[in-house]
Amino acid sequence: MEISMYEKPIVSDDSTVSVSARGGSAGRDTIQHVEPIEPIDRAAEKRLLRKCDLHVIPVVTLLYSLAFLDRINIGNARLQGLEKDLHMKGQDYNIALMVFFIPYILFEVPSNIFIRKIAPSTWLSSIMVLWGIVTVCMGTTKSYAGLVVCRFFLGLFEAGFFPGCMYLISMYYLRHELQWRFSLFFCSAILAGAWSGLLAYALANMAGIGGYDGWRWIFIIEGLITVVFAIASWFFIIDWPETSKFLTVEERQLLLRRLSDDAAEAKMDRLDSKAKRRAFGDWKIYVGIVMYLGVVNTGYSTSFFIPTILNELGWTAMHAQVMSIPIYIVAAIICLITALLTDRLRHRYAFTMVGIAVASIGYIILLAQGSVSVRSRYVAVYLVVAGCYITQPITLVWLSNNMGGHYKRSINAAMQIGFGNCGGIVASNIYITSQKPKYPVGYGVSLGLLWMCGIACTVLFVGLRTENKKKDRGERDYRLALPKDEVENLGDDHPSFGFTY
Repeated sequence: MEISMYEKPIVSDDSTVSVSARGGSAGRDTIQHVEPIEPIDRAAEKRLLRKCDLHVIPVVTLLYSLAFLDRINIGNARLQGLEKDLHMKGQDYNIALMVFFIPYILFEVPSNIFIRKIAPSTWLSSIMVLWGIVTVCMGTTKSYAGLVVCRFFLGLFEAGFFPGCMYLISMYYLRHELQWRFSLFFCSAILAGAWSGLLAYALANMAGIGGYDGWRWIFIIEGLITVVFAIASWFFIIDWPETSKFLTVEERQLLLRRLSDDAAEAKMDRLDSKAKRRAFGDWKIYVGIVMYLGVVNTGYSTSFFIPTILNELGWTAMHAQVMSIPIYIVAAIICLITALLTDRLRHRYAFTMVGIAVASIGYIILLAQGSVSVRSRYVAVYLVVAGCYITQPITLVWLSNNMGGHYKRSINAAMQIGFGNCGGIVASNIYITSQKPKYPVGYGVSLGLLWMCGIACTVLFVGLRTENKKKDRGERDYRLALPKDEVENLGDDHPSFGFTY
């Protein structure tokens, strides 16, 4: 299989930079002569990367683990008596899960356009305080209606966090450096699934304190933790590279030069009417939405229902909480190994298909659970979660890699994550209470959506290769004859931008 490579500026012996306009791993070169500049100091570049790694990734990683914890802790609370105390029946639990995604989907694009206009530190910390307060309210609600209202506002305030963080991280790294960093960030969600079980196990023992049941303390304590960290995070979340205070003037200039070289002339720094048409009319974004929707369904299914599934294998609620922990730890390790490989090889497509194949084996075992042992079913859950978290983070980074320009990347992240989260709505409704413990609809639909993701990944792979070949043959050079202001704002439609797959 051909592995596409990112093209980097070629520095000649006389320190004149020539920018390659290749559309893939081979093809026609168009050379542009630029004013002589000093070659990049590789030692300074390594120091810059280490500094970015220390300031960009750790803070948002910690905060995202809290975000994901507040989103999925309802699964742990369910095991501790949530449904009984709020007099829930039938599909009430599924509805409570689903209502989160309505505002979450609708407000991601506006949020990511808005975050571009203000400091990320202010925006991200503010919405985090708000959803932390809502989480506390979930622990004090006296009715099912109150729970549904809280879940709605939780989705509203969380809507801007994940796509905002993804957008922010992508603005600090080159395309082939991004998967490893993003997977470190993403693994915080995976591990939140592990330590949510451990934390829920501990908090459930607070039952009776203050007259509250154990499930209420899960929401109250975790919500308070979120509020405290959100307030502190305002001082530590970094802002855009152009205004980043943790970098010296020289480091900032080096960072911006690296990013400019990586993007070639693919810029989209104005959101005018033509840029909006290019962004919202890009076929790649809609294929990316289908990719993400297909795999995120499994991500949410496992987060919401693993405690219940393990409980129905015959384990007590407490035992099921604890037995969910190693599943997520293994998934996180596999996710990070995959990230290293896909960045090193500068290739995405094959790894997405490996993850889909692994998760598919797990679902097939669960669908045939009537003829397999409890141990085999437990192993199947490992396969489903590991396979999901091989593929899911790659679908996000792969599409981001092929977006050129500030606004294009911002809109892409919000649309892919926002509309792709319709998979969460599906996940909320396919595990039908009357079908437990076999859940044939839940496992069957999830398996089908995984392969929908696989088909979409294949479409993107073929489409990007085809587009690169057209650029190689000069079939996109006509765009250079457009008005100058439009040529300077083409984003990844610029003929010099080579797609990666």
